[in-house]
Amino acid sequence: MKSFAGWKQWARQLKRETYAVYLAYRDPRTPWYARLFAICVVGYAFSPIDLIPDPIPVLGYLDDLVLVPLGIAIALRMIPPAVLADCRAQAQEATGQDGPRNWIAAASIIAIWVLCAAVIVLLGIKWLNG
Repeated sequence: MKSFAGWKQWARQLKRETYAVYLAYRDPRTPWYARLFAICVVGYAFSPIDLIPDPIPVLGYLDDLVLVPLGIAIALRMIPPAVLADCRAQAQEATGQDGPRNWIAAASIIAIWVLCAAVIVLLGIKWLNG
């Protein structure tokens, strides 16, 4: 079983890999299908909204502990090795201090979730009114 320091190191590594996947998404050498999958995984990883809400005992953290690392692992396999090496180096450099701060990306993700919620509410109202 990992110690607290081991878990902390694993979380830091996962954060760095997530940022590397984001950088690979932006790289034109990455195939379109890898870019599509990468942006979905990164968007979900950085989204404040989860498929399973965190307050639900045990299951709430399941997506954070299983789905995100699994998605990152799959995305890493889709990215060409040369691109991945470059992006990992950039991610290492960027996350050396407190990590990257990209408020535009955060605002975009929140805007997408708000838009999705609005569409669901509007469809629900339309369905209820028949």
